[in-house]
Amino acid sequence: MTAITQAWPAEVRTGLTSGSIVLVDVREPHEYAVERIHGALLFPLSTFDAKAVPAIGRPLVVHCAGGRRSMLAAQQLVAAGHATVANLDGGLAAWKAAGLPLIRIDPATGQIVDNGRG
Repeated sequence: MTAITQAWPAEVRTGLTSGSIVLVDVREPHEYAVERIHGALLFPLSTFDAKAVPAIGRPLVVHCAGGRRSMLAAQQLVAAGHATVANLDGGLAAWKAAGLPLIRIDPATGQIVDNGRG
């Protein structure tokens, strides 16, 4: 059986930049709309179908806000036959703590803030 590994925010950023991974965001649409990582594909856990996640020959990295929901999705991906699956350790909270770029909505102005491409 495939083991789910933990991926650190910096290595996920490197993978996104190089195009060597697929990042799957399993938060809900309203969470994704407020803030998200460049390049993350939205597959909410509430309607998650592991077989619908594109298997395009690259490792999958799954993330949510803190890591719990994404671990559930990662388990489903492995059960569905995806060979290489990692969980973003600490989720979006760890990504933000590392100071990595996001697209977000500024609650004071309603404007989109894009602090760099992921």
